[in-house]
Amino acid sequence: MTQSPAIQLPPPKERRRLREAASLTRAQLASRVGVTSETVRGWETGRSTPRGRKAEKYAKLLGSLESHGDEAGMTPAQEGAADSGDPEPEPGAVLSRRAARTRRKTAAPDRKRPAAKDRGRGPVTVPDRSHTSVPHGHRVILAERPRTAPPRRPDDAIAALTPDQAFDALYAFCAPALVRQTYLLTGRRELARESVERAFQIAWQHWPEVARDRDPAGWVRAMAYECALSPWHRFRPRYRHPEPPPPDAFDRTLMDSLLNLPPCYRRTLVLYDGVGLGLPETAAETEASTRAAVNRLAHAREAVAERLPELADPETLHWRLVELASVERLRAAKPSVVRKAGERRARFWTRAAIAFTIALIGTTALTVRTAPTHYEPPVPEGETVQGVPPRMAPGPLSESERKLRAKLRKEEQRGPDRLLPQPW
Repeated sequence: MTQSPAIQLPPPKERRRLREAASLTRAQLASRVGVTSETVRGWETGRSTPRGRKAEKYAKLLGSLESHGDEAGMTPAQEGAADSGDPEPEPGAVLSRRAARTRRKTAAPDRKRPAAKDRGRGPVTVPDRSHTSVPHGHRVILAERPRTAPPRRPDDAIAALTPDQAFDALYAFCAPALVRQTYLLTGRRELARESVERAFQIAWQHWPEVARDRDPAGWVRAMAYECALSPWHRFRPRYRHPEPPPPDAFDRTLMDSLLNLPPCYRRTLVLYDGVGLGLPETAAETEASTRAAVNRLAHAREAVAERLPELADPETLHWRLVELASVERLRAAKPSVVRKAGERRARFWTRAAIAFTIALIGTTALTVRTAPTHYEPPVPEGETVQGVPPRMAPGPLSESERKLRAKLRKEEQRGPDRLLPQPW
């Protein structure tokens, strides 16, 4: 009996790259292979490996996507430009045009998502979007990572960026999505903006560390989540007054369900179902094990589905989270404003630390100067003497005292006779 040869599949990251380059979502790829979107997520993150006929079908589909990408590597416009001597168009523009053509071919007219203004405002129901395919690019509303790989830039161009320019580029890339994510975590618009700005200010203070990090967007996102979920906000006067809820009844119920979850469960749900991170990345960012992250995600989904049974499907839950974050007009400040505010804050605390150090040194010097140089025993407390008669005021003499006074006056004052005792 001969054993069938093992199916050769590209690495998990390459699988995801091929799918994104073809402008396909997990739901669309899963419908072609005949599995669920969660299974495709596991294949792309490396948590599971396809087997059997599903593996063969998946491998053929990836091979077709790869061959399609190789054939589309040079468009007729590029070939004409090469023949005529004109400069070649940028890779990003070619990729965007090819992705747009693919979306126009694969998207059906009857599968377009209804606009937000066309949704009903009556009972708390979900429009018929649970079985619709997820259009490409909408997940960027909550995620910082682009769906397609950006064109690689030369090393000299990257090195030519100053720290200010690199920070501004990171802020412009991550801040809008981070504000929406923190709004889902807190339910407060101003707190979401302040948390994101504070996270970027801390990142600017530690910019050498952030610039060398493998995932600067993840570094800032973790800091923004920590600032947003800090328990010290409850002592602020502004925190005691609730903000206006979303206008839609379904959005209000969803926001209440999110805010009733524990902070760790809420953070796991937003990272996995909202941002689209894998379970290992979600567990690492929430500082938990993968098993704990799975349990938190399951309990969070059950709590949301208990109040809103329509959101039992993960894809439907993702779309509702996207729409809930997109309804509010959450705008981040300009990167230069945030950077200058961080510099002012850093200068203020530096000067405060210097002033406190000078005051401490002055107090220590004054103490050393005025301290005694030798030991002085303490003065003991006074004690009360018993048996001493009280002092009496002078008064008239008695008869015996007058006789004694007369006798003493008659006696001689000088001479040896005074020293001899006399009988009475």
